[in-house]
Amino acid sequence: MVRLVVLVAAVLVAASPVVPASAATAATAASPGNGTCYPVNLTWICVYNGNGGGRHGTRGGSSTITCTYTKAPRGVLAAAGAGPPAPGYQWDVMTCQDANPGPLGGQLVQVSRWTGTPAIRPFDLVRIGMGQLRVPSLTAATAPPRGKDGLVGLPEWYWVPRGRWHAVSVTVTAGPVWAKAVASPNALSYMPGGGLGSASCAGPGVPFNRRLPAAQQHTDCAYTYAQSSLGQPGNAYRAGLFVTWTVSWTGSGGAGSVITNGYATGTVFDVRVAQAEALVTKP
Repeated sequence: MVRLVVLVAAVLVAASPVVPASAATAATAASPGNGTCYPVNLTWICVYNGNGGGRHGTRGGSSTITCTYTKAPRGVLAAAGAGPPAPGYQWDVMTCQDANPGPLGGQLVQVSRWTGTPAIRPFDLVRIGMGQLRVPSLTAATAPPRGKDGLVGLPEWYWVPRGRWHAVSVTVTAGPVWAKAVASPNALSYMPGGGLGSASCAGPGVPFNRRLPAAQQHTDCAYTYAQSSLGQPGNAYRAGLFVTWTVSWTGSGGAGSVITNGYATGTVFDVRVAQAEALVTKP
């Protein structure tokens, strides 16, 4: 929970992609302004927000990138300074859909002359997949709706439509070698603003049903203000709703690991909370 608060606080202040405090300096050096980067296997894996472009994973679905390889011309091998391949292998240039081909027009790999299998690790492919994975910003609904005043002592409901609450993934294949990058939503958190403590719940929450009395409904995804927003900047709380994601990968041969459980996306908005007055009369 402490990690989430740090992540969300960075968004509230900067309104930019979340960078964990422990990795902020190194992530900036690794990929300035392009995403949130994490050290994995002595290198950097970067996760990107869906609003930042890219074609894969942006709509909350799954996609596949196929890498192909052709025999490397001698000029390319000379430019790369490549030595002779291992016995039974040849040098090929591997190109993957949407991946940056670089100055050589692709990545040099050794490919078996007998089976056509490239000598490449699943981890090399997941780095390509992570470069194309886009984690969407899931906009949460609220009750009362945004723009409508809430009341002190009454819960503010929040939820994400279940049709949008699912994983996004990108699979990269090169012959029989493959790797799959996955981002799965796991929690929904509300930052009430005004220096107040946050609330979070597992899953997407429960939509509020206006046709039913409030007493007949229940949700774990709610926050109750104890004070009105009068006196806050603009007489409104600067609140935020954030989804935390687990980012992981799997690959051929049993490879894979969790990259982070704390990647967050979300939005900030103003919430006005009025003081409800009760009128008591004696018979």
